[in-house]
Amino acid sequence: MDKNFWRQKWKNNKIAFHKSEANPFLVQHFKELSLEKGSRVFVPLCGKTLDIAWLLAHGYRVAGAELVEMAIEQLFTELGVDPTISKADDVKHYSAENIDIFVGNIFDVSSTILGPVSAIYDRAALVALPDDMRKRYTAHLTKITNNAPQLLVSFDYDQTIMNGPPFSVSNEEVTQHYGNSYNLTLLSSTDIPGGLKGRCAAKTNVWLLQAQV
Repeated sequence: MDKNFWRQKWKNNKIAFHKSEANPFLVQHFKELSLEKGSRVFVPLCGKTLDIAWLLAHGYRVAGAELVEMAIEQLFTELGVDPTISKADDVKHYSAENIDIFVGNIFDVSSTILGPVSAIYDRAALVALPDDMRKRYTAHLTKITNNAPQLLVSFDYDQTIMNGPPFSVSNEEVTQHYGNSYNLTLLSSTDIPGGLKGRCAAKTNVWLLQAQV
């Protein structure tokens, strides 16, 4: 994970990946996780996504992990909340009512640091990581969350036309990463209007991952 790359993105405000509203696929498909209100949802590589505000507003607790501290400072400012900041081994822990964000390398976030979660919402983590890191990430994620069910958003496009991030993660690759641990259901596959970044045809795929019994 290139710390300097992402820190420069935030420093220079080159954060087109940050949306001005909750992700419509979250709004449409979150119910598929069948969570009770008060359940704790883990959002890896969360940035300051408004998806967090949506989850909180709908009665869920949120845990997140993010590399760039500036993003989390902005998140709490925009939530209008003053966090308590502490250290948890090699990461910083920003906490307030119903929200815990761990700032640092996600691979330094252990199951002990994270605590129990009811589900994972991955809109921006898997697709943000290069190919050589995705296998390590998916194994780490399933380990620290004890195979919690997951709502996963991925992109599928011709990587020879445009390089990531966001990277293309094919349906076959999703199965390679998660097929041994989860039952996978493709909830939707939608063409991106105008293409990804206006440069190449792409689909947004939304997956429901449920732990195998």
